[in-house]
Amino acid sequence: MQKASHGPRTAKTSRPGFRGRVWIDGPEGTFIGYGRVVLLERIMEHGSITKAARSMEMAYRHAWDLVDSMNRQAKKPFVVLATGGKGGGGALVTEKGKKAIKVFWQFQKDLEAFLKKEEKKLRL
Repeated sequence: MQKASHGPRTAKTSRPGFRGRVWIDGPEGTFIGYGRVVLLERIMEHGSITKAARSMEMAYRHAWDLVDSMNRQAKKPFVVLATGGKGGGGALVTEKGKKAIKVFWQFQKDLEAFLKKEEKKLRL
């Protein structure tokens, strides 16, 4: 699983530079973005929305709302839930969800390459 390494710059640079992030909009606004993709990755890692939310220091309700929003806007759900019972419940990222993660990171990589190329034109 790809680790998120696209956070804000913390080190000072000697010259100006470009940064950017990808958001994919849907009929309800944001469909997929950085935080939603990281949440999907954490659900894959932990097998649970609750544990994924906790690992991101995010309220469960907020995580659930993000998953619900993605599932509503997608043609097929990105996350499916298993009900509780003897083994407990859980969450599983579907093949469509995994594809969305892959496509998102490729868009982000392409954006970063573009910005790096354009940054060379910046002479401040």
